[in-house]
Amino acid sequence: MNSKIRVFIVDDSGFVVASVKKKLGTDPDIEVVGSAGNGKEAIGKIRTLKPDVITLDVVMPEMNGLELLEQIMTWQPTPVVMLSALTSDGAETTIKALELGAVDFFLKPSVLRPLGNDDTSDTLVDKVKRAATSNIKPYAVSLKPEITERNRETNIKNSGGSPNAFPVIVIGSSTGGPRALMSLIPKLPGDFPAAILVVQHMPPIFTKSLSERLNQASQIRVMEACEGSTIEPGQALVAPGNYHMTAVKGNRIALNQTPTLHGVRPAIDVTMKSAVEVYSSSLVGIVLTGMGCDGTVGASQIKAAGGKVLIEDESTCAVFGMPQSIMKTGKYDKILPIDLMASELIQMYCNTPQSEIRSLCRE
Repeated sequence: MNSKIRVFIVDDSGFVVASVKKKLGTDPDIEVVGSAGNGKEAIGKIRTLKPDVITLDVVMPEMNGLELLEQIMTWQPTPVVMLSALTSDGAETTIKALELGAVDFFLKPSVLRPLGNDDTSDTLVDKVKRAATSNIKPYAVSLKPEITERNRETNIKNSGGSPNAFPVIVIGSSTGGPRALMSLIPKLPGDFPAAILVVQHMPPIFTKSLSERLNQASQIRVMEACEGSTIEPGQALVAPGNYHMTAVKGNRIALNQTPTLHGVRPAIDVTMKSAVEVYSSSLVGIVLTGMGCDGTVGASQIKAAGGKVLIEDESTCAVFGMPQSIMKTGKYDKILPIDLMASELIQMYCNTPQSEIRSLCRE
């Protein structure tokens, strides 16, 4: 018989600690082994208790959540699920935490929005269970200095004059995705000749913060997509939370709120299917870390149209579910660790010597 998942809660709010403890306690596979009200108090307890999963608040006295997270990932790597406020500031901080190595996040309970028998509370239990089985083996996230519009060189020239002459890449990710995206997109050169569509399973506000963070760190332009956004080389468009993102003729984006697919919106399969209809064999699909099978149908459609599919190797995935689902179908061209994904794309699309590729993508 498997042992229970041992969870440690770090939050300076007694209400939040009690709410989270009560909800997690309803699942027979989870045991809350302790709690702490700030980072300094948490360090000693975590060292002693060695929990399987830590739920972590950000704003706390003495030592905040980001500082504690950095320490945890240095001296005792443990799956961490962040508690996040549904605000712009909360979303921005959460993206930083995911970049530092947190596996996932859930929206923090409040007096007005307690943890009851709703989707949010169910997600809390699911995310803790998912975190317990995740791979948190550290890998480097090498970021270049913050890019400004002055030194961002976006190449928006088509290669042949026809509307769809440039290649298009659809990147899909879920659990662990923000960190993976930060290991891929900032390594692409500013004149990268392909357009990129990114589908990250994430709610509204958080996708906007993710887009802004990627844009700050990247040489290509990154922005959250809106209705009618132009698909063009040297640019990445991120699907907004709670909307499916589709490619339509004329190199434009259309958004919709048709029913969820695989329980998510945006869904990778929706974007891939629409992109196949517009870009056919010039399309490349990339599926990164995440739970479930989103992207599997889309990958098969891309291959059937003559395009290429790359999937992230298990060694760098937080959760190998989505890449593994595609791997089982055989509908892919290469399996690559995340730190080699950018160099593969540069080699595919840029006339760049190998020495320069290594320099661009160095850790």
